[in-house]
Amino acid sequence: MWGLWACVVELSAAGCRAGTSVMNRAFDTPAGPPHHASRADGRTLAPGMKVLARLAAACYIVALPVLLITSNIRFLVSDVSYYKHGFREFDADQATGVSMPQLDAAAQQIVNYFHNSDDQLRVLVTMNGNEQSLFNQRETEHMHDVKSLMQLVFHLNTLSLVIVIGYIALVVLWARERSLRALAWQSLGGIALGLVVVGVIGGFALVGFDAAWTRFHEIAFRNNLWELNPATDHLIQMFPEPFWREATTIVGALTLGEAALVVIVAAAYLVFARQAKAGTNIRLGRETPQAREPESARPTR
Repeated sequence: MWGLWACVVELSAAGCRAGTSVMNRAFDTPAGPPHHASRADGRTLAPGMKVLARLAAACYIVALPVLLITSNIRFLVSDVSYYKHGFREFDADQATGVSMPQLDAAAQQIVNYFHNSDDQLRVLVTMNGNEQSLFNQRETEHMHDVKSLMQLVFHLNTLSLVIVIGYIALVVLWARERSLRALAWQSLGGIALGLVVVGVIGGFALVGFDAAWTRFHEIAFRNNLWELNPATDHLIQMFPEPFWREATTIVGALTLGEAALVVIVAAAYLVFARQAKAGTNIRLGRETPQAREPESARPTR
């Protein structure tokens, strides 16, 4: 356990060191006239536009890791099949006394609840021949808080997606305020920032997931409705702590995999661009001396 913690700390420290270097490159702009920044096409920007360009780049760098993390959370909390897997993995039917088909139906209702406009979640099940609510009042009120949190995650996911796509489409490709090379460095900067955040969270989770999970609830919720009784409350019986530990691991693994893909693409482009530039310089260096000498120095006929 402590070995894993040391790896996470080292990973976060490496992310900080790499992030500092990458951020410097991400905000670098080619030299131009005094108090002006250069565009990708060589023209210069006024000081006010320079500030806007840097602000847009900063938004992109922050939005990129937010997009990756929130996309994976959104995917997992909307995946009914994962809920069903958890019910079977952690024997939810035995813990709750509710049949598995009814729990599967409840999973679909929970997912629907996160995405619809209903104020309260109402799930009816049949137990001992009697129809009753699956969740008590405390659990229902807590699910309302959970829905508010999920809605926030969904909104952040949509906003970050708009920022990332908008920055690439408008600033880089259409207006050409930034070059693809700058975009690659900015993408690396965003990944470095995300690596630090994921590393810190992962470190706390590895040291003690119980304490980290409790601290998360204390920060995310303004009440103590999340403090449920495993002996009587169906919600925590359906979704015990090991379920969330596994879910956190999956989100972390997906995020790291996607981050690695972004790094590979960005680094490959930078290497390719550097090699192409080096090849161009070599070709220019092979020009004949007469082709390079000034016009005035050439013999007249």
